Amino acid sequence: MGETNLEMRSRTEDGVTATSAKKSDSKWNLDPIQRAMGQLGWWHIMVCAVVFPLKFPVAWHQMGIIFLGAAMNYTCASNTTLDACSKECTSWEYDRSVFTSTIISEWDLVCEKSNLVNLSQTIFMFGILVGGVVFGSLADKFGRRPPMVAAVIIQLISGVATVYIPWFWGFVVLRFITAVATGGTMVTSFVLIMEIIGPKWRELFSVLYQIPFNLGHLTLAGFAYFLRDWHHFQFGISIFSVLLISYYWLVPESPRFLFTSGNTERAVEVLEKAAKCNKLSTDNIRSEVEQFAKTKNTAVAAKGNVFDLFRTPNLRAKTLYMCFNWFVCGLAFFGVAQYIGHSGGDIFVNVAIGAALELPGTLICIYMMKAYGRKKTLITSNTVTGLTMLAIAFVPQNVTWLNVGLASIGLVGMSISFPTVYLYAGELFPTVVRNVGIGTASMIARIGSMIAPFVAGMGALAYWLPPVIFGLTPLIGAFFVFFLPETQGHPLPETIEDGENFGKRRSTDGVENGRH
Repeated sequence: MGETNLEMRSRTEDGVTATSAKKSDSKWNLDPIQRAMGQLGWWHIMVCAVVFPLKFPVAWHQMGIIFLGAAMNYTCASNTTLDACSKECTSWEYDRSVFTSTIISEWDLVCEKSNLVNLSQTIFMFGILVGGVVFGSLADKFGRRPPMVAAVIIQLISGVATVYIPWFWGFVVLRFITAVATGGTMVTSFVLIMEIIGPKWRELFSVLYQIPFNLGHLTLAGFAYFLRDWHHFQFGISIFSVLLISYYWLVPESPRFLFTSGNTERAVEVLEKAAKCNKLSTDNIRSEVEQFAKTKNTAVAAKGNVFDLFRTPNLRAKTLYMCFNWFVCGLAFFGVAQYIGHSGGDIFVNVAIGAALELPGTLICIYMMKAYGRKKTLITSNTVTGLTMLAIAFVPQNVTWLNVGLASIGLVGMSISFPTVYLYAGELFPTVVRNVGIGTASMIARIGSMIAPFVAGMGALAYWLPPVIFGLTPLIGAFFVFFLPETQGHPLPETIEDGENFGKRRSTDGVENGRH
């Protein structure tokens, strides 16, 4: 669900933002590229309908460890009189009444080796981070579609190959490669969608883009219910990518990338096709785009670097507060999802309930951001997650239905927070450091998701420990949001000076006297 430098570029290249979707089209300062294909039409909808299903395997692979490494009861098989974790015990017998096979029973990941399951997921999440960086760079150089198709093919091959690997560390390596490819599909698909959708609709579609991920999480429980052997489960969530190879023929290249890379002819071809599908005039597309190419200011704007985010006090504070909230999302979203799988009771029902509640959370996010702004939405959603997770620490462990219910509400809160920080950060960082700011925040979120499996597994040490950590962290994040300015309806900051002054209240004599 994290967003990278490249994903945000689509929000800023045409100098517009989707913070005022209620304005009429005539009030948007659209460039000829956007005017040619329109803000939203049947062509946009068809492209989204083709690309959005790519998020299903994103959810399956990221959340798959819940069932790949599902806990199994075990006893010592070499000597039934010994404790299962005794040093003299050399083999184990597993309870296969729920799952016939998991990676735990496959490679005896029990006792002192039990943390290897969490380590494998941490390495997977690191692969997501690497994939975003690598494929983000490739997409800048070669376009959005070729890296997307390449990532889909790698995801397919490595995902299926994982089924047949006979060694645990081979499994980890192939899962890492799958994660790199999955991170690649995320970054390339999001930027393509954001570059074709008009600014009036980008806010909405940036959230709708997350819904297939929610549905993927939900259907994951169905895969696991019918495929109780981890080999079959892994094959089932991987083979779907065969269908996505059709993107080579079905998905158009971003006309904005074609234009900015100097390929005006191909950009015009895509724009004319889009205009025809959207029932718009194609008469002046070529001339307007060619004229735009001639008159476009080619001067390279001054770009900042990561150090500029921390040079001035107000921008430094906002950067730290925002990055911490991305960390909260990475830690709590993935951590709570895995915690639900560890909560006891029927694992299939638990995961399905938590996933089912994510969908209304994502839809609620659309309304809340428009009605109440980014700041109140993020404070509210983080607080909901924090309080419900803390409440679990005071509920008896054997009251499974209440624990799962509270954790599911916490997951709803995170399903609101994650889309909110995407847009909030894009509007908060000034243009000259927006890409590097989002990239930094995204990496911090991935660090959170890498830690999440270990926190979720701390229940073995103390039942109350995971919910307390998953509860306190969002509450701290909510507290930090109080010090951030509201960005809804405000012009985007452009320079470092703008970023430093944004959120400060100045008196008539220009002296700073506080914050919004």
